[in-house]
Amino acid sequence: MNAALLVIDMQNDYLYEKRKAKFAYNTRELTDAVNSLIHSYADKGCDVIYIRHIIQNLPTNRLLFGFSIAGTEGAELYSGLDIVSDLIFDKLLGDAFTNKELLAMVREKGYDELHICGLDEFGCVTSTALGAAKRGMTARIIRSGTATVFPEGKQAKMRKKLDAAGVKYI
Repeated sequence: MNAALLVIDMQNDYLYEKRKAKFAYNTRELTDAVNSLIHSYADKGCDVIYIRHIIQNLPTNRLLFGFSIAGTEGAELYSGLDIVSDLIFDKLLGDAFTNKELLAMVREKGYDELHICGLDEFGCVTSTALGAAKRGMTARIIRSGTATVFPEGKQAKMRKKLDAAGVKYI
């Protein structure tokens, strides 16, 4: 099988000690799980693709969001994340496939499946999985390599969307 691992938004602003309180992820547990996946896929000869969520560095965005701001330390990939490839792409929206360069590369490589991990399971991970499905690609979310801060009601709603789109968990 020609699969690729997409590592979504494993960035300082969501994981390091200076992060905002609303990003209450268990950094060590999640990073250990994602790093294990990274090495497992790389050892099998699969591509590992890193995605960063970047918000334009504008005064309004710094006030409204205050995280993932272009050019800041917080927007960089988390220092505890193992980097095994130079396949690093930025996205401005939740769906990573809005990045035309990423989409072109994925289509060119012709992956059978895209396996997705990272943050947030019901935010950008779900958006990217749905974006892949919308474009005719097979996407799978790796439950052990994701985390969420979304409430249960939102989680249930997003699971229904994923199921309707044919996105499965592995």
